[in-house]
Amino acid sequence: MGWSIFALVIILIIVLAFWVVATYNKLVMGRNKVKNSWAQIEVQLKRRFDLIPNLVETVKGFAKQEKDIFLEFAKARKMFTEASATGNIEDMSKANNLLSKSIALVVEQYPQLKSDQSFLKMQDTLQDTENKIAFSRQFYNDVVLSFNNKREVFPANIVASMFKFSEAHLFKLEEEADKEVPKVSF
Repeated sequence: MGWSIFALVIILIIVLAFWVVATYNKLVMGRNKVKNSWAQIEVQLKRRFDLIPNLVETVKGFAKQEKDIFLEFAKARKMFTEASATGNIEDMSKANNLLSKSIALVVEQYPQLKSDQSFLKMQDTLQDTENKIAFSRQFYNDVVLSFNNKREVFPANIVASMFKFSEAHLFKLEEEADKEVPKVSF
């Protein structure tokens, strides 16, 4: 009888150990998915940031005397570069929105831009990128929700607290102006 109880205790310990390892691995995979989806937002913001100088060059041909607008472009590019260096996605997004809004102002002031084919093509690419950014943000928030649910439900929350899995934060735009997709009307 003593050996059977001992064997049962050993089996329970082994099953518990396997459960802890499996739960830990699921939490690690969830955390990695959160990191990856965050990186995808960075990729799309960088794509938009890289596209905007081409738009600026096209706009320069139409608006040579608009120094204030180009100062805004320079300010936003500097802001983006600094945010990239620190990995601050919210500031990167704000800088990108500032760049897009500056372009929108130029387009309003120079309607002849609407007939320039290279500008129109870049605008289409920018719109596509905006859509990808929106999707990436949504996907990130979905992944964060899934991860947080996994780490907060019982009994996985025990393993999560043992191994200090912290809560992932949703991507939120703080300023009301940043919540809008910059619009460029044709």
